[in-house]
Amino acid sequence: MRRRRFLAATATLPTVAGAGCLGPDDDERTHTTTEERPLRLERVRMRLDTPWGAAFHPRTGELYVTERPGRIQQATGRDAGLVRDLTVETVERGETGLHGLAFDPADPTRAFAFQTYQRASGLWNRVLELAVDRAFAVSGVLFDRIPAAEVNNGGRLAIGPEDALYVTTGDVGEPERARDTDSLAGKVLRLTRDGDPHPDNPFDNAVYSYGFRNPLGITFVDGECYVCDHGPDANDELNRVEPGGDYGWPAVAGPAQSSQSVDPLVTWDARISPASLAYYRGGIERWQDSFFVGALTGEHLRRVVIDGGEPVSQGSFFGDLGRIRTTFTGPDGHLYLTTSDQDGQGDPEPTDDAVFRVLPP
Repeated sequence: MRRRRFLAATATLPTVAGAGCLGPDDDERTHTTTEERPLRLERVRMRLDTPWGAAFHPRTGELYVTERPGRIQQATGRDAGLVRDLTVETVERGETGLHGLAFDPADPTRAFAFQTYQRASGLWNRVLELAVDRAFAVSGVLFDRIPAAEVNNGGRLAIGPEDALYVTTGDVGEPERARDTDSLAGKVLRLTRDGDPHPDNPFDNAVYSYGFRNPLGITFVDGECYVCDHGPDANDELNRVEPGGDYGWPAVAGPAQSSQSVDPLVTWDARISPASLAYYRGGIERWQDSFFVGALTGEHLRRVVIDGGEPVSQGSFFGDLGRIRTTFTGPDGHLYLTTSDQDGQGDPEPTDDAVFRVLPP
């Protein structure tokens, strides 16, 4: 059993150097870094069941997380605890469940969540509209009929430029659907906050870009979209996503150097299963302008530095926490992460799963 260094709610942990497969060409400019000074890792909330989506309320600053079985928890503040139980309508089977969470930036009384559900026609995903001021009661279905499956189910939500809602979807174990721009599987979708396909989308539907296997990380930097995708056995990717871009799957996993598809910025030859993506501009100076990936199979937090469109360095940290699913930044500027050892593939301890905050030394 893993031995973690937590004897109290706050502890100081040294970072763990990570070897590994780096940029697409693994050239001499790309290297793995080792942290010279320890960082403080604060446990914000524990004893959660597979926390998946995470979002801070735009008005109160309190953190809310979804648990994959179908619950929404308030993770911080005086009223921390269960706020909404959606387990009856949520199907948690394999990789399905209650996933991404996002607040409407224009109306803090609204939030959105990505949910898997079952009907006579089969297993489906949908984006729910939630009434925050009514304890996150479901007020409607914003977008429906997203293909679902026990594998490669996608499920991230993110607010992007012009307050559009972006949704990542997996290929649901049917790779050719990722190539079909009429299918919602294996895609990044872009919606208005009313649930309509964004009027500037390239295919006159909800599809923003295509050719993904299981994109589980999405973030925006200076108006540009970045997404992490799972390869089949290797070739996990970090991509800069363009409207209408073809990201290759299933014809290509990793760089193709072909005009037919967009090559990833970073390819990991050894499987790490990137489950989230955040961009850091917080108080740890040496981490400024870095991407942070939560690694499930890799069981670490991975830092990636991109300069001029090329990966120049990487490092891995917190290798004793287990499976790391969600990385995100808070209104305080700090980096947060969640573990995912209750998901059926981890090695859970009595306090799992947990939300942590990374603080400067």
